[in-house]
Amino acid sequence: MRRPTEHMGPFEAVNHFFQHAAEIARLSDSTVSVLSGTYRELRVQVPVRHDDGRMQVVYGYRVQHNGARGPYKGGIRFHPEADLEEVRALASLMTWKTALVDVPFGGAKGGVQVDTRGMSEGELERMTRRYTDQIGHILGATRDIPAPDMNTDAQTMSWMLDQYGRKYGHTNQIVTGKPIALGGSQGREEATGRGAVIIADAALADRNGSAEGATMAIQGFGNVGSWAARIARDRGYRIVAISDEFGGIHAEQGLDLGEVRAHVAESGSVVDCPGTEPIGNDDLLRLDVDVLMPAAIGGVITHENASEIRADIIVEAANHPVTPLADEELYEAGVTVVPDILANAGGVTVSYFEWVQNNQEMHWDHDDVVHQLERKLTTAYESCRDYQQRHEGISKRQAAYALAVDRVVEAAALRGYL
Repeated sequence: MRRPTEHMGPFEAVNHFFQHAAEIARLSDSTVSVLSGTYRELRVQVPVRHDDGRMQVVYGYRVQHNGARGPYKGGIRFHPEADLEEVRALASLMTWKTALVDVPFGGAKGGVQVDTRGMSEGELERMTRRYTDQIGHILGATRDIPAPDMNTDAQTMSWMLDQYGRKYGHTNQIVTGKPIALGGSQGREEATGRGAVIIADAALADRNGSAEGATMAIQGFGNVGSWAARIARDRGYRIVAISDEFGGIHAEQGLDLGEVRAHVAESGSVVDCPGTEPIGNDDLLRLDVDVLMPAAIGGVITHENASEIRADIIVEAANHPVTPLADEELYEAGVTVVPDILANAGGVTVSYFEWVQNNQEMHWDHDDVVHQLERKLTTAYESCRDYQQRHEGISKRQAAYALAVDRVVEAAALRGYL
């Protein structure tokens, strides 16, 4: 397999990791060909009527990568970079993620390529409903189940649920990440951030460390980063730096997260929070901390800065934040990189719990959800670690992908697809 470059697109980068796993798993060329492609790609036109009467035409996508292990599952994001290449990559990641944590789903992803900044709630609702109409024929409670992602939330899922129901009948299980009042699950909003911290605990333990007093820096203070910070602090971590798209803040003694949240609520950013020093996003990545958690966008750790990373452990709470070339360099330098398909799998795991509750017309309490999430992710981490130990010379990412690939291939072969 050729050495990775810094110029790989998102889908090419994900497939690079898959193809390395395919070599470890000794897959046939035909199997590699099937699993490195996508099953279905849908591109739809989404006309958006603005409040001032202006019509804007944007485009939306739904990519179904593989459904051998169950219904397609994956979030919907509204973002200017949510093009077909990006959505393909994220759909593929979902296939491996659901297999790795052993929930009975396949992988899909959706997106509308749009800048939502400045859009009113009415404009967002009209766009969401039109997009749902355009992709609704390939969705279904046992076919393809969306969830929230970047710039979408429980309200977005409520609109999708309602719009789908107008045509096909009310179906609670059609989306996850819903409000509690519409059948959502306790613990869903915090799930991805909580899962990243659970995985950080396990990775620290493997290096003979513990959460109590461990230092952590988090790039990103959206849903994932803010929840991860709060939960990590409660477990004993010292959060020394946080950033958002506008910049970052640093306090060696540890940030007062209550004050940070209050400042964000007032100003819209962590920048200039009282009692902190400013720090740039790039400088945050170079801090000497026990755990570095990229929780924002992809491609932030590259060949250019990999040699400057001083963290012992990188927990990929964001999707593909480390490029393939940087990943190899970090492994050679002895840095533990916990891959995104494991580190940020808390969201899809609790989405599965929500789907199960909807199917059974039952509601779990918060403690039940947290307990089951801890159990599921800890088991996945241990399985990944055991796989790595059985195959000398492979990284945690390679082990995670290879384990996931084995499970997908087994299911596809049993169904006669391969």
